[in-house]
Amino acid sequence: MKVLFILLIFMAGLFAKVNINTASIKKLESIKGIGTKKAAAIIKYRKTHKFKNIKDIMKVKGIRKKMFEKIKEEISVEDKEKWKE
Repeated sequence: MKVLFILLIFMAGLFAKVNINTASIKKLESIKGIGTKKAAAIIKYRKTHKFKNIKDIMKVKGIRKKMFEKIKEEISVEDKEKWKE
């Protein structure tokens, strides 16, 4: 039973969405099509702007609609603070 639980936690981690407001450069690079330059551009953008929805990622230089369509299932902008009430 314990092995099954550990396996489920591992599988959930594999399919977890990447929060583009908080992810590290390495985590951003794990998104298909996002390399070092685009990950750095995302981090640079979010220093002055908060992503309010996932479509806001298209405001980052180098990320347009075609790229967004490829990555939209892998990203989130979840605000974990709202769950702390």
